[in-house]
Amino acid sequence: MADNNPKIIIYTDGAAKGNPGPGGYGVVLMSGIHRKELSGGFALTTNNRMELLAVIMGLEALRKDGSIVDIYTDSKYVSDAVSLGWVFQWEKKGFKNKKNPDLWQRFLKVYRKHKVKFHWIKGHSNIKENERCDVLAVEASKLPNLPDDKGYVVEENGLFVD
Repeated sequence: MADNNPKIIIYTDGAAKGNPGPGGYGVVLMSGIHRKELSGGFALTTNNRMELLAVIMGLEALRKDGSIVDIYTDSKYVSDAVSLGWVFQWEKKGFKNKKNPDLWQRFLKVYRKHKVKFHWIKGHSNIKENERCDVLAVEASKLPNLPDDKGYVVEENGLFVD
């Protein structure tokens, strides 16, 4: 019997120089003989936003709902929020006093379309695909004319502004 939902492996990484500063994300998707790399950057963002956006971009790239997905990330922020159920509690409370609600809401929308399992891996530990994601993220963060990360909120004079 053919498997209608082949397993997909996604490696992700995010980077920001300055945190906040210029940032980028890198993604490697693999399924069978297929492989795809994604990356992008922003003029001003944070490392955590890029780590989460990498996961979102990987999941949004999937063509078929109900995919079986293993995500490998070196971000405790992302892996723990999902694996330990924190993000679901944040959602119930309307993400009150939580950072990155725009990305978490976007994440939950695409996360719920698939069967996703998170695996935390130690960064910079010679895991080939994680190292590749790091290179993609750092390179993307250095591109000229990076767009604004419209969801990033900056604290200015005690007020939060977009």
